[in-house]
Order: sequence, then structure tokens, then C-alpha cells
Amino acid sequence: MGISFPNVSRSFDEKNRCVRFTGYDGMFEIKFFVASEVLSSETPHHTANEADLLASFDALRARILKAAVLAYKKSKSSAITLDLGHFR
Repeated sequence: MGISFPNVSRSFDEKNRCVRFTGYDGMFEIKFFVASEVLSSETPHHTANEADLLASFDALRARILKAAVLAYKKSKSSAITLDLGHFR
């Protein structure tokens, strides 16, 4: 089958400073976490807020989903964190 992303919702995880979203491989739910470093072009001394990170996720959605598919093909894990290395 392959992974799909029928649910466009995403949420901010304050504790882990990341944006969460889900994908599905058939009936299996895959949790993805996008590190804030991927979504923030701010200087290291300024932390982007929740609204900034969610807006950045929305703007980069196509690229993020492409990276998510590639990461899932490699790991087949039920939880995957996407960091800067997934976007090079």
C-alpha cells in the first residue's frame, strides 16, 4: 500500500517544541513530529511562537510530506521525527 495523509490537521506540541501530524499506511497510524528547527528561520536567540511554527508548517506542507514519505520508507516506524537532515 503506501503512506497517505488524508487528515490535514496538525498540532503544536509545546513540551517537545515540534509540530505533530499523522499519516496512514493502510489501517496503521504513523505519528510524525517536525522539529521546530525545520520550521523556524529565526536566529538561535529567538524562539518562534506556536502560530509562527504552524504557519511555517502550512507553507512547507508539500515538502514536509515528501520528507515524511521518504523517512517512513526507510524506517517503517510508527513514530518518526523529521529534523533538518531529512530536508537536505
